[in-house]
Amino acid sequence: MSANDPQAIGRHFGPNWFASVMGTGIIANAAIGLPVVGPRLAGFGFVVWSLASLMLITLLVVLLLQALLKPHVYRHHFDDPVMSQFWGAPPMALMTIAGGTLLFGHHVFSEPVVLAIAWTLWLVGTVSGFVVAIVVPFRLFTHHRVRPDAAFGGWLMPVVSPMVSAAIGAMLIPHASGLVLQQTMLYLCYALFGVSLVGALIIITLIWSRLAHYGTSGGARVPTLWIVLGPLGQSVTAAGALGLVALNIVDQPLAGSLNAMATLYGIPVWGFAFYWSFMAALLTLRAFRKKMPFALTWWAFTFPVGTCVTGTTQIALHTGLPLFEWAAVLLFVGLLCAWLTAAIGTLRGFRGHQVLHAPARAPEVASRKNLDDS
Repeated sequence: MSANDPQAIGRHFGPNWFASVMGTGIIANAAIGLPVVGPRLAGFGFVVWSLASLMLITLLVVLLLQALLKPHVYRHHFDDPVMSQFWGAPPMALMTIAGGTLLFGHHVFSEPVVLAIAWTLWLVGTVSGFVVAIVVPFRLFTHHRVRPDAAFGGWLMPVVSPMVSAAIGAMLIPHASGLVLQQTMLYLCYALFGVSLVGALIIITLIWSRLAHYGTSGGARVPTLWIVLGPLGQSVTAAGALGLVALNIVDQPLAGSLNAMATLYGIPVWGFAFYWSFMAALLTLRAFRKKMPFALTWWAFTFPVGTCVTGTTQIALHTGLPLFEWAAVLLFVGLLCAWLTAAIGTLRGFRGHQVLHAPARAPEVASRKNLDDS
């Protein structure tokens, strides 16, 4: 198949592209809530949210046209043990924009329209994300043949989506009509929290085992190690946001206990996320030293780091400590650098056509250790 074959180009517009929407939208959502500097970034956040919304609309149109004109492409993606994992990205992209709509939509829409858009995006994202969280692992268990060293960060994509539902759902709970509905939604968000947390812990264990036994691929799969930060940071964000909501709709002492999770759960998990960021950075630098090529997996540098920004912001809000306030700001600077790295790489990939042409199936990647590497 030639490099200019439209079918080859179309095949690369898969679910993994929605990671760019997630990575862009999380900048806006994180910016407005930042300690110290957040209020001064409202205009910046609105511009970034607008860009992310435009990106989402564009990708949805492309995938809709693809579904109508080339439905076989979806079968290729669904049957691919690597690409299929990234069907978790579209639901999370929808919910990321839902959160941004609540924060910035009032600049262009009336409140009823803002709430209608946010509720629709969240509901569609939550339902589709939960379906993906079931179907994709089920296919992995029953259909896909994988190597012993196949576990990678992409396996987290389907199971992280319910955690995003919990975090964004916390923003919508106050807008639900009636106390009973608010409480019901609160507990459902905690249930989604559990779905994602337990699944993520299992997969993170498998990734650690793979790294210990086989090493890394040294290639474009390495950036997916940053996805580990996603369920960690997002769970801290969700714990903090749900705890604050619980104070207003649940009786004591349960409300206080739920709110205490923001620190009792959040700070230890934040500590491991901080630790893992060093591990992922070292492995990424090692891969860069070995000439790691650009791929859309570089967007894994963005959304997971963004969840750590929002998670740190929640801890700062609950503790009031300057340590976490400035840590959130520094992480946000890192998020901007990560976004620029991924965005520039994508633009260069467009110009050089690397991101527009790809095989129908992701190539099988083998992990290995360099025993000569001191």
